[in-house]
Parts: sequence; structure tokens; C-alpha cells
Amino acid sequence: MKKTIYTLIITVFSSLSLISINSVYAQPIPSKVDFDAFEKLVAEVKEHRKDRLLPLTDFVEASKKENVIILDTRSDAMYNAKHIAGAIHLNFSDFTQENLARIIPSFDTKILIYCNNNFSDDRMFFPTKMVEPIKLDKDIKKDVGNSDAQNNEELTLALNIPTYINLYGYGYKNVYELSELISVNDRRVKLEGTAVAVR
Repeated sequence: MKKTIYTLIITVFSSLSLISINSVYAQPIPSKVDFDAFEKLVAEVKEHRKDRLLPLTDFVEASKKENVIILDTRSDAMYNAKHIAGAIHLNFSDFTQENLARIIPSFDTKILIYCNNNFSDDRMFFPTKMVEPIKLDKDIKKDVGNSDAQNNEELTLALNIPTYINLYGYGYKNVYELSELISVNDRRVKLEGTAVAVR
């Protein structure tokens, strides 16, 4: 009799465990990705950014004032090779609330941003982030039909935009962006890094 009760208890607990495991697998936990919320943020940032695009002269002047930083969010390799003199660095992929608070403790700090798409004449260290129109020969066009591969419009994918959006989303709203395309040889801006030749 005791053996029968013991067997019954084990069977019940085993069944409950299987039910619990199955319910976990049957209802996967959604990822922390919210496209709709991000779209709302982008719409808000679009309006905010309009009046915060600085020509180079204003950008350079602003960088000399108190409580102002220049933030470079490109890769470590590109930053180390060439960056605007005095810029601090945080790789965009390393953006978290904690990392940003470590280098920018105050939301009042004025943050000046730039990216590769602000510079010309240096494809190695400031390569333009851009999708160029694809020119397909007749045979390939026949195979792909009217797919997106035939896109004939130039599309720039500047890092400034996701940088601005994310800074704003993390609470940093005192952001200003360099609006000009300038040559790396332009003497109005000083560059530093391991690949900068002495002028």
C-alpha cells in the first residue's frame, strides 16, 4: 500500500513538473525590442533636432565653452586613428544608461556629436556610411525582377542619427550635431590620433 502511494506521489509530481516545463516553452518571453515605442521616439527627436544642427564655426566655438563635450561614437579603431581633438569616446554599441552616466554624469552637459559622414577626403578613417544605387546588368535584372535590389536612390546611413536618437532616449537632450561636410584637411578643425600626420 505504501509503495502504491509513493508511486502515485512521484507520478503526480512528475506530471506537474512536465506541465510547468511545457508551459514555459509554450509561452516564450518576448525580447526587449519595441519598434512602436522607438518610432514614437524618432518622431519626437526629429522635431527636437531641427534647431540643433551647427555649422562648423559654431561647433568649434561651442566646444571651447564650459560644460561642453565632443562625443565620438564610432568604433575604437576609427576613434584611435583619427578624431576631433579633445573628443571623448564611447562606441555606439556600448551605449547603456550606466556607461553614459559614467562619461556624462549630468544631463545638463552640452553634447556635440559628429560622425564619418561629416568628413571627406579620407575613405580609410572616415568612410561615408551610404548605400549607393546598384547598377545591375540585364541578365541580373531579369532574375531579380522588381526587387529592392534595383534601388536607384542614394541612402545615407550616418551614425549621427542613431547617436542623437539614443542620447535623447537616455535623457540627454542638450545635444547638438555638426551639420557640415568638411575635408579632413580643413584647418578650422584639429584632428588627433595615431594616423594624423603632423601639419
